Amino acid sequence: MKEKLALGTVQFGLDYGIVNHSGQVKFEEVKKILRYAKKSNIDTLDTASSYGDSERILGKIGVEDCQIVTKTTPLKNNIDDVIDNFYKSLENLNTSQVNGLLIHDINDIDNKNFGQLFNKLKLLQDQGLIGKIGFSTYSPMQIDFLLNNFEFDLIQLPFNVFDTRLSKGGQLKALKDKGIEIHSRSIFLQGLLLNFENLPDYFSTWKRQFNDYQSIVNESELSLLEYAVNFVLNTQEIDKVLVGVINKCQLKEIVQAVKNKNGVKPYPIDDIKLINPNFWAI
Repeated sequence: MKEKLALGTVQFGLDYGIVNHSGQVKFEEVKKILRYAKKSNIDTLDTASSYGDSERILGKIGVEDCQIVTKTTPLKNNIDDVIDNFYKSLENLNTSQVNGLLIHDINDIDNKNFGQLFNKLKLLQDQGLIGKIGFSTYSPMQIDFLLNNFEFDLIQLPFNVFDTRLSKGGQLKALKDKGIEIHSRSIFLQGLLLNFENLPDYFSTWKRQFNDYQSIVNESELSLLEYAVNFVLNTQEIDKVLVGVINKCQLKEIVQAVKNKNGVKPYPIDDIKLINPNFWAI
């Protein structure tokens, strides 16, 4: 199961996450994290040019033994800018190719030039600069649209013990039936699922559910971390489970939290104002 873990790198370039009080990860700590990841057979790194200095830092440390997934810049100006920025990502990462490239802003598909951009990315794929092309998504509706309108190889999507819409709606199965590689993110809901103490007032709406969920976790004899990570790892359709950390100790805790334990059940909360952090008013 540990081989399904992948490392998100947004914290390497930005101050990110509601329970991250340490800010951007220092360069020396990033090196320690990557060394421990390699030792733990975690070889997939997820990054983006919009993640501050993340790509440049990764390139400086060296990612030649890693499977790199990066993302496009928005198609708000023109196609050439997106392609130029992809080459800039390769330069910053100090690599000649990436294993995956995701359309970062799903709304780009509404741009009149998107079809032309997608064809250009396919050419780069044919040239061996990109392994798999796909999309970063947020909702079941977006995935349904993609499945009906595009041929793609890779998808990144939100999935966690509170947010199981894609399992219940059948999108995970539909993606897997098409042979599309599935990477799940937000498995800790920006850290919310790891710590329910001293939350902003915004989250008081769901206090009853949070208490109920914590009781279920306690009965399972797992920690909040163990419960959250093993629920997603045990979801068969998911190929890679993205985790973000701010130090080596956190990554070590996650690796050690992986258990061969079945029966970790979801606790669905079907409220978009909770399960999509873009709606958080904090």
